Amino acid sequence: MSSRGTHAKAILGPELYEKLGNTHVLLVGAGGIGCELLKNIVLTGFGRITLLDLDTIDLSNLNRQFLFRKKDVKQSKALVAAQTASAFNPNVSITPIHDNIKEEQYDIPWFQQFDLVLNALDNLDARRHVNRMCMAGNVPLVESGTAGYLGQVQPLLKDRTECFDCIPKPTPKTFPVCTIRSTPSQPIHCIVWSKSYLMGQLFGEDEDATGELDNAEKEGENAQEIAALRKEATAFKAVRDALRSKSSTDAAQLVFQKVFNSDIKNLLSMSDMWKSRSPPIPLDYEGIMHDSFVLRPNGVPAVNGQANGAAPPKLKDQRALSLKDNVMLFIDSTNRLAARLQNGEDTISFDKDDDDTLDFVTAASNLRSSAYGIETKTRWEVKEMAGNIIPAIATTNAIVSGLIVLQALHLLRKSHDKMRNVHLQFKPAVPLSTVSLSLPNPQCGVCRDTYTVLRCDPTRATLGEVVKGLLGDDDREVSVYEGQRVLSDPDWDDNNDRTLQSLSVTQGKFLAIVDEDGRTFHDLLDTPPFVLPSPLPSPSRRFKPPPPAPETPLKNGKRVIPVELEDGVIDIAPTPKKPKVSKMKVPIGIAMEGITSQVLAESVGQKRKAETESGSPSKKRRVLEEEGVVLMDGADDVLEEEPDYIVIDD
Repeated sequence: MSSRGTHAKAILGPELYEKLGNTHVLLVGAGGIGCELLKNIVLTGFGRITLLDLDTIDLSNLNRQFLFRKKDVKQSKALVAAQTASAFNPNVSITPIHDNIKEEQYDIPWFQQFDLVLNALDNLDARRHVNRMCMAGNVPLVESGTAGYLGQVQPLLKDRTECFDCIPKPTPKTFPVCTIRSTPSQPIHCIVWSKSYLMGQLFGEDEDATGELDNAEKEGENAQEIAALRKEATAFKAVRDALRSKSSTDAAQLVFQKVFNSDIKNLLSMSDMWKSRSPPIPLDYEGIMHDSFVLRPNGVPAVNGQANGAAPPKLKDQRALSLKDNVMLFIDSTNRLAARLQNGEDTISFDKDDDDTLDFVTAASNLRSSAYGIETKTRWEVKEMAGNIIPAIATTNAIVSGLIVLQALHLLRKSHDKMRNVHLQFKPAVPLSTVSLSLPNPQCGVCRDTYTVLRCDPTRATLGEVVKGLLGDDDREVSVYEGQRVLSDPDWDDNNDRTLQSLSVTQGKFLAIVDEDGRTFHDLLDTPPFVLPSPLPSPSRRFKPPPPAPETPLKNGKRVIPVELEDGVIDIAPTPKKPKVSKMKVPIGIAMEGITSQVLAESVGQKRKAETESGSPSKKRRVLEEEGVVLMDGADDVLEEEPDYIVIDD
């Protein structure tokens, strides 16, 4: 054995160290956590590592992703990380893959070739996808994440621990369509508009955005605004065509004129919208370029650059931009993006590491902010907000990657009782906290479902045939889903005669068959026409928890119970209270039931007598007497006055 593994073998023991050499691990992500984690598992001695990442190296990664150098910028993270880490331990085999983990070829059988999966992702959707694949394939998973000084490591094992989806995750904050499209009031509204709407309208696939407007109309947003926005979206077609035409020389200026002048004038025509808010000001391209345009009516020039003679920041991205700077940046970035479309790119979407798209979003959001009287942002700030950047700290990544390896070793040892959910917290005295793992959530729609693999030819197998074959003799009514799409339900079976391919249900897709009790997922592969699993899956019944019993109504602050009278009528009477026994010593061995009613009556009578002599009845007695209720001390007690009641059926 080489001296390289001496320390690892001494710490782990010969048996576990030898096992590591034959362990096949999948590491998803080669970013901040992924680089540290790859270095750790290579030095620990994991023999076979598959590293998958879709991203490329950016200059901003170099301060915390130490497997990369400046010469590696724009190259694949997975390929460069594998090449760098291989030198740490020549006995380790690293297979890099530059791809998206959600591609169809990375299906359940592909995941099942690994002994362990380690997640080092910063994308919620991808993390949920890997979690589902591991639950479906019964592959151990270690989940992790960091945010500044905070971090978490969580080992996940099907049927033993909760999965990533057992606890609902908070959904990203969204904004009403009309706020983003018509009445922004914050810088983030303008940035979201530039990134999600304007980029798509000009350089993406969505030409009219009717789907978003239809949903907004259903949710009850302003109908007049929706109608104006539909007209505005339709007018984008001419601008889109100009951006894609090599013969057009002023496409960028056409975009500016439409977006920041004509569209704003259309909004101003709806006077009711501006009764309670400040109206926007249409921007004049020629006036801004010739320094004659005045943005606000108080005569202040339209400049939002450096004020009070403050020294400009050293970094270019942190420099405040004037209105003219933003116009020039908008024209330049639009021309660059248009050239990319003319050279063959079908669509262009925002990427915080793409200078062209970042410049466009920075300029467009600042111009919109200027028109609406909103504070503008620097390029650095726009990148942070538009890219949803969470501060990353190299030390946090290093600590979390070490904790991932420790939990991975527990999984390989099968010492499940020692696994812990570990939190890195902002408490100098107690930086780490551990929590025992919770059992799976019985209502979880991921780890509590039954999974099976269906081998089929999607071009020939129909949805109805597959569902009928999987259910066998079971005649339960079911609904069928693929992702968020409803393919059929008991009242709608139009798709049952369509092939799976025509429904876009192909290799690697989950087909969910749902009844009232549970759900079954099926991973579809390519072998004609379809081969049913043997034996057929038998999902366990999942009963909905019964609704809580309704609270019994209260009467005078007391809970009431139904009382049945002799004639069968149900009367609502106050819950009887147990009689209070006067404080008296009861000999050991004598049951409380042995205290006779005579003793109780005497104790009550003594209490009443004491109250009469003292002239101060108890608070409860006073309340009852105020309500007209007279308490009798015993069966022989008589009223001093004539009874005020009516005798029925004496």
